[in-house]
Amino acid sequence: MSVGFWQIVVIAILAVLLFGRGRISDLMGDVAKGIKSFKKGLSDEDSQHQATETDITQEMKKISHDATSHSSAVQAKQEKTYKSFD
Repeated sequence: MSVGFWQIVVIAILAVLLFGRGRISDLMGDVAKGIKSFKKGLSDEDSQHQATETDITQEMKKISHDATSHSSAVQAKQEKTYKSFD
């Protein structure tokens, strides 16, 4: 049992009679605002996620650089120590 064209027309007429054209227009405007707000929330979340990824990547590069510098300094001290024994 499917919904036919005339059944949709009758439902639409009843909705207009019950709520009035202004009320239906307001409801549709509220639905549109809700959809826009939802899309904005999704895009804000994506941009926040990308910013977090960028921060993490920069922090990891900094840690890697610091570790490399520290490793070089330790290696230089070890070489100096070994030379003093010779």
